Amino acid sequence: MSDAVNHPAHYRSDTIEALNVIDAWELNFNLGNAVKYISRAGLKNKDKIQDLQKAIFYINHEIKTIQKNSENKS
Repeated sequence: MSDAVNHPAHYRSDTIEALNVIDAWELNFNLGNAVKYISRAGLKNKDKIQDLQKAIFYINHEIKTIQKNSENKS
């Protein structure tokens, strides 16, 4: 049964949910969102490309954050 708040159909509640992976791997916000958008690509709005672009956005943001933090330590 689909729960529109906690377990919408596009969360793939019949399999492993992204939230469980994010928690198990202790991913931060950016990497967690990337995993979320990859795992649910095309399921909510039927726009797989847009979801994958969102994942790329969060991965690129994480890379920039790491680079910025690395420069600040130098």
